[in-house]
Amino acid sequence: MTYMLRALLLASLSVAEAQRIGTAIPEVHPKLSTQKCTRDGGCVTQATSVVADALSPSRPFHVLQPQPPGLGPVPHGPEPLPDAAACATACEFEGVDYAGMGVTTDGSALTMRLFMPNKTGGYERVAPRLYLAAEEDVNYEAVRLLGQELTFDVDMSLLGCGLNAALYLDEMDFSGSRSETNPAGAQYGTGYCDAQCYNKTFVNGVPNLNNSGACCHEMDIWEANSLATAIAPHPCSKPGPFICTGDECGGTGAGVCDKSGCSLNPYKTVGHDFYGPGMAVDTKRPFTVVTQFWTQNSNNSSSAAGGNLSEIRRLYIQDGQTITTSGSPEKAGGGSRDNNTVTPKFCASSGKDSAFERLDGLEAAGAALGRGMVLIFSIWNDVTGFMNWLDAGEAGPCGPTDGAPDKILAANPDVAVTFSNIRWGDIGSTTTTRRVEV
Repeated sequence: MTYMLRALLLASLSVAEAQRIGTAIPEVHPKLSTQKCTRDGGCVTQATSVVADALSPSRPFHVLQPQPPGLGPVPHGPEPLPDAAACATACEFEGVDYAGMGVTTDGSALTMRLFMPNKTGGYERVAPRLYLAAEEDVNYEAVRLLGQELTFDVDMSLLGCGLNAALYLDEMDFSGSRSETNPAGAQYGTGYCDAQCYNKTFVNGVPNLNNSGACCHEMDIWEANSLATAIAPHPCSKPGPFICTGDECGGTGAGVCDKSGCSLNPYKTVGHDFYGPGMAVDTKRPFTVVTQFWTQNSNNSSSAAGGNLSEIRRLYIQDGQTITTSGSPEKAGGGSRDNNTVTPKFCASSGKDSAFERLDGLEAAGAALGRGMVLIFSIWNDVTGFMNWLDAGEAGPCGPTDGAPDKILAANPDVAVTFSNIRWGDIGSTTTTRRVEV
């Protein structure tokens, strides 16, 4: 890579995680109320909000003019590549036009679009990724779910093959890795990490000149479209956000995170008529998703936190009824509860030599849930793999090319997802309904 290209890359992308805060466009976080619940006290509303990821292409940036003395021309100057302090001094990034990037909120409801109209009469892919910010609007909300449950309503009716509306947790730093070279922090969406250990131009406010990856525990609560859904914990070898290099960034062998995760997809385990349009969970209409994180100290009458994570249960609520994924031998595609809830026995089916088992599996995932993680929302399409891992072959009813980007855009450029009524707390505290097993 030539010096000019490397310098241009640094100057253009360094704005994401190590720059000054601009003054041309204010950063105004859309309000999104959430609730924290207890069995004794009920649910209490919080004045939380969402903030767009710092790497969003919708976030403007610019180089200061005139440039600070001693820095040299940016980005094409003859001086060596700037260090972290120089980048922080030279560049600024601005606030985001949230409506323009397809994000709107209304009370407890968040709507995100994948495409937005452009000036030429077509559409551009915006694919927003958002983090839940705490009430003080300075740091990310610390969501702790060990021995707890998380519940939300969702409308998946517009999402067909190849699309993914995701709600998940990463063990990011709650300040957004705010530092001297990263003064904006969580207020501007910095500090992203996950179990994929992505190589980014900047990691935690420091120029990433040695191909490091940004790693942390990941809990995929909801990855779904209207035809398929999956839940998967992804443990890592150490707590909090950290950096990997070389082979340790891989998913097997010496990899520090499990990139595949222990994935449960009801299309595989419950049956082909459980989740989808007109099915037991009818995705043509809104429904409620409940995810419970049971510990060894939890039981049907108590959700006291403590002990290791022993089970992740998924419930759905629609038309006032709770629909479980327990399955039954009599139902086509059904089976024992061991195949339809995330337990050590279920995850062991991937093999004792898997990265999940090597990295202490549910125990490590539960420890991260206990320390606290950041709640993340996104909508995206897979421009290379067409999201086949989620909804094609054994994972769902979609064909291998049904998720191609051109097909998605042609089918519905207004594709969107709405998450609402997000609440978490003691098991059994976020909802009360009649139970139905399918």
